[in-house]
Amino acid sequence: MASEQNHLYMNPGQDKTSYARNSTLQKTEQDRMKPLIEDAITALCRVAAPQSMAIMDLGCSSGPNALTLTSATVDAIHRHCMKYAQTAPEICLFLNDLPYNDFNTVAKSLAEFKHCHDRSSHHVIVAGMIPGSFYERLVTSGSVHFVCSSYSLHWLSKAPEELAKRKIPMYDSDEHSRLLNSEIVANAYARQFRKDFTLFLSLRAEELVLGGRLVFSLLGRCSSNPASVCTQAWKLVAIALNDMALRVSLAYIE
Repeated sequence: MASEQNHLYMNPGQDKTSYARNSTLQKTEQDRMKPLIEDAITALCRVAAPQSMAIMDLGCSSGPNALTLTSATVDAIHRHCMKYAQTAPEICLFLNDLPYNDFNTVAKSLAEFKHCHDRSSHHVIVAGMIPGSFYERLVTSGSVHFVCSSYSLHWLSKAPEELAKRKIPMYDSDEHSRLLNSEIVANAYARQFRKDFTLFLSLRAEELVLGGRLVFSLLGRCSSNPASVCTQAWKLVAIALNDMALRVSLAYIE
């Protein structure tokens, strides 16, 4: 994760710290979503068989995962059309992320995807990228048939203003203060998420055609205790920190 003038974005490029080379967890979740996408497309195509379909991925990021969901959606449409002897629709792909996303890499991935598809199929696919927040309108009313999003909706539109007004940090290095304010912080972020998620759904309702489908996944847990289900991630962090400390110690000895 990187930032520039308070704009957050995933590390661009292809080096060892880039998002493209550190997104295995996200890829695993995208693969888990494929059966859900298949079911949603089947249900959508049974209701209507449009001559053209618009598909939008919200929070596409960059690297090898950028086209995973949209590619799975295109494959599901083609399988359905072949199974029921229907004419495949023309397909328009929209890839969305924040403006500082590495869209140069996304454009290269799109070009490769279209080239491979054009060689293996006569179906028409056009594509475009939409920089912007999914907490605002992205396309015209009733213009999208299918929307998907993976591991993106936990990003809020902003930090809760009530915490800033009360000068309460999200994470306090002082353990006593952190424990004292933990419930206040959690409730503030829960209210912000509820507000953002409601806005997200209302915006997508305007953009989707009648009978359109929305498939998304996001991180969450059943318990308020983060240690109950999140220990594996912190173990990985502990291993990384231990390795960094070991390298510093060895450098100091040398």
